[in-house]
Amino acid sequence: MSFFHIFFLSFLFIMIIMTILWFISVIIRNVSIVDLFWGLGFVLTTAFYFTKTDGYTPRKIILMILVLIWGLRLSLYLAWRNIGKGEDFRYKQFRQNYGENRYWWISFFQTFLLQGILMWLISAPLLGAQYYTQSPSPGILDYFGIILWITGFCFETIGDLQLAHFKGDPSNKGKVMDKGLWRYTRHPNYFGDSAVWWGFGFMCLASGSYLPVLGSILMTALIIKVSGVSLLEKSLKEQKPQYTEYMKKTSAFLPWFPKKK
Repeated sequence: MSFFHIFFLSFLFIMIIMTILWFISVIIRNVSIVDLFWGLGFVLTTAFYFTKTDGYTPRKIILMILVLIWGLRLSLYLAWRNIGKGEDFRYKQFRQNYGENRYWWISFFQTFLLQGILMWLISAPLLGAQYYTQSPSPGILDYFGIILWITGFCFETIGDLQLAHFKGDPSNKGKVMDKGLWRYTRHPNYFGDSAVWWGFGFMCLASGSYLPVLGSILMTALIIKVSGVSLLEKSLKEQKPQYTEYMKKTSAFLPWFPKKK
């Protein structure tokens, strides 16, 4: 099968899963389950690509392992953080704005269909890395991609643990987290997530596939400009007045030494 044939089939595969998730969300009246599935969705999609491609097997296996570790860690972390706390405030607000009688079907298009399309587009480098075999053995781009992945995974994992520990201390309520990795970047978890996806992107380049790397670019753009850094910082500036001072001395995204006052 051609690259685009497999890519189209993956869209149908993702949409079937998202539709099932939507049905479950309607039954339990909780749209937040879509967020828990984000990481796991890429694991299942990568496994789908694994079965449909005949690329360089060692690269396919390494990629599958890396996606599995990243996706399961993210989904398990979000499950630990969110399960038992009810529906996320964003979806509660949507439910209130649209009304209970309409939101159940609007949520499919607004949330599940949208996230499914984004997952499909972002997954392109995961297919490219497994489909093409320009490099018959691991090369410098593969190794660089793995190093990027390790760096990103450490940043987002350690960053999440440090933030969870900070929030778990009642004396820190209302304060700004500026210790550990958070001293060098205001968003170590988002930087880490982006680095992970550029790791996948470089493994895609190593296989001789270039256009699918747009998926890594899309993921980074979403993290910085749409659902990650910009959205969170707008909220934090409103909730915590001291966050503005933190912004003046700490790098927004790429880790760097804090500015001196």
